[in-house]
Amino acid sequence: MKLYYTPGATSLAPRIIAFEAGLEIEYDKVDLKTKTTASGRDFIRINPKGHVPALALQSGEVLAEVPVILEYLADQAPSAQLLPKLGSWERYRVREWLDFTGTELHKGFDPLWEAPMPPKARQLAVNRLQRRLAYLDQCLRGRLYLAGQQFTVADAYCFTVLSWARFHRIDLSDYSTVTEYMQRIFNRQMVKRALLAEGLPVAA
Repeated sequence: MKLYYTPGATSLAPRIIAFEAGLEIEYDKVDLKTKTTASGRDFIRINPKGHVPALALQSGEVLAEVPVILEYLADQAPSAQLLPKLGSWERYRVREWLDFTGTELHKGFDPLWEAPMPPKARQLAVNRLQRRLAYLDQCLRGRLYLAGQQFTVADAYCFTVLSWARFHRIDLSDYSTVTEYMQRIFNRQMVKRALLAEGLPVAA
C-alpha cells in the first residue's frame, strides 16, 4: 500500500493508524499547489479530486476519503483494536464520531484556509467551530476517548483536525476536557512517531 500525504493535513490520521496497527506502508509526499508527488507523479492521475489522503492498494484501487481509509487500515489489523467489530453497536458509534469530525470539525475549518478572509466572515466561522468544540468538550467528560475508553480511528482523525486550531490561532483553553483529550493523544508513542515522520512539532 502507498499513502499519498501532505504534512499536517488530514493524511496524518491514516499515518497514525498505520503506525498504531503496525502496518508497512509506503509514503509519497504531495505538493498540493503543483499537484505533484515527491516521486514525480501527477497526483491528479492518482486522485482526480486533488486532495490528500489517497491510499493506493496493491490491487490498483485507490481510496480517497479519510473515514473509509481509516476504516480500511484498521480492518487490516483487527488485533490492534482500532475499530470495533463489524456490525457491532460500538462500531456505529465510532462511525458517528468519524462523521461528526468530517462534517462539523473538518468542514468547519475549511473557511479559515481561505486567504485573505474578511474579519467578520472569519469570526462567523470561528463562532461555529466554538459551538462544536463546546459540544465535544461536554461529550468527552468522563471518558478517555471519543467512543469510550479505547483509542480508535475516530480519535486519530479528530486529533489531526483539532491540531489545526494552533495554526489558526483558535484558543482551546476554554475547553479543558478537549485540551486534556488532545494531550492524551499527543502523548501516545505512535502519534509522536507520526508527527516526527511528517516533520511536525512534537513539543507540547
